[in-house]
Amino acid sequence: MLKGRHLIDPMDFTLEEIQEILVLSEEIILNPNDYSDICKGKILANLFYEPSTRTRFSFEAAMLRLGGQVIGFSEAISSSVSKGESIADTIRTVGCYADISAIRHPKEGSSKIASQYSSIPVINAGDGGHQHPTQTLTDLLTIKSIKGNLDNNVIGICGDLKFGRTVHSLIKSMSRYKNNKFVLISPKKLSIPDYISKEVLKKNNIEYLEIEKMDDVIKDLDILYMTRVQKERFFNEDEYLKLKDSYILNKEKMNKAKEDMIVMHPLPRVNEISYEVDEDPRACYFEQAKYGMYARMALIAKLLGVN
Repeated sequence: MLKGRHLIDPMDFTLEEIQEILVLSEEIILNPNDYSDICKGKILANLFYEPSTRTRFSFEAAMLRLGGQVIGFSEAISSSVSKGESIADTIRTVGCYADISAIRHPKEGSSKIASQYSSIPVINAGDGGHQHPTQTLTDLLTIKSIKGNLDNNVIGICGDLKFGRTVHSLIKSMSRYKNNKFVLISPKKLSIPDYISKEVLKKNNIEYLEIEKMDDVIKDLDILYMTRVQKERFFNEDEYLKLKDSYILNKEKMNKAKEDMIVMHPLPRVNEISYEVDEDPRACYFEQAKYGMYARMALIAKLLGVN
């Protein structure tokens, strides 16, 4: 049972529990009217301490489409944190008003702390450069729906692998499925951190390759997961400017890829995917954003125990 549980890390749920969420997501996609009222009388608190468009709107749309309501704030300055309130006190207070909460915070581990003091389920909606488990549910649902399975894929992940929380969560999750291989494409300064490469990949004997040029490997990929080089994760703007255009996916590169390869991106993009790629049927990133709403609908329903 998932009722009353928190989701802080992608590894918090077993593969069977993730499958439960994915199956419910697919049922909601096929029969949305059957689920349009199951959260009537329930309230989601969206606590977003840093800017977000897709994740925040996705959570709001998910709860509204389930018949529930949403309260919250979209930046820290709009909350009592601007007066010095701790996240522990915020979540205790919010628990008096809401039934479930989604938290986006710039500091790693913040959602974990909130969950330790919370009387309601807490969903990590992204904590710094650490984890983003609901984006991972989105990614898993996208891959399962379009590719047909979560096993036996060669997954290329390109861009900012050091600070990209979506990347870290995806690798941890896809490593749990059979015979997946990873091709990690990044500048050396933005390569995957040791806690992923050593503690997840090497420890579990997962095959992976670290490489700097996308052109050398794109023909071998089943999935290409693009990420932006995130300006907000850099302390030095000159370093950001040097690296931001390192990897740009364009029509020429796509011509070298398999006919059934799919391109994913957690969004927002800056210029790492040329607009000409949007017309390619293998470009799935906007479809992926829609899958995110359905995955969050299923997650909310499971954690509230209404399905």
